[in-house]
Amino acid sequence: MPPGTAPTLWNADERFVESYFADLPGHYTTLDAGFVDEDGYVFVMGRTDDVINVAGHRLSTGAIEEVLSSHPDVAECAVIGPADELKGQVPLGLVVLKAGVSREASAISAEVVALVRERIGPVAAFKTCAVVERLPKTRSGKILRGTLRKIADHETYKLPATIDDPATLSEIEAVLKGLGYAK
Repeated sequence: MPPGTAPTLWNADERFVESYFADLPGHYTTLDAGFVDEDGYVFVMGRTDDVINVAGHRLSTGAIEEVLSSHPDVAECAVIGPADELKGQVPLGLVVLKAGVSREASAISAEVVALVRERIGPVAAFKTCAVVERLPKTRSGKILRGTLRKIADHETYKLPATIDDPATLSEIEAVLKGLGYAK
């Protein structure tokens, strides 16, 4: 989509072109990251600007989620960056298993931690992953990562008006308390 065929930013036509067309000439940059699998299905994994700061390293939660979702037993996942006194933030993974998976949750968690270490490296400092029954989502299917982080950091949060099932928040809070978060 060439510039001039789409709406622009208010009084900022040049910034519009620089922000959305300069990185990939001839293409519009949505700031979403994802991949196309071998069957041609498109997976949007997250925002390219969704990063956490781990000991001075900016890490993409979407990149970590891509590794988690590559595990054969993982149906869906979310990575958040709760506060850490020493590192600033640390990545924390939550995974939902595919139907019929009966393996031990602790074994699967250990495997995805090892996968992140192998594919992203030890700089990710990814050490904690919990298996959950389900993730809190909006009615349109968006995972409420911001709310998850606030729960982990024991911050006050507003119940999103678009949440599909509010009961998922208390389920996640119980899991996070078991991991030492949401105190």
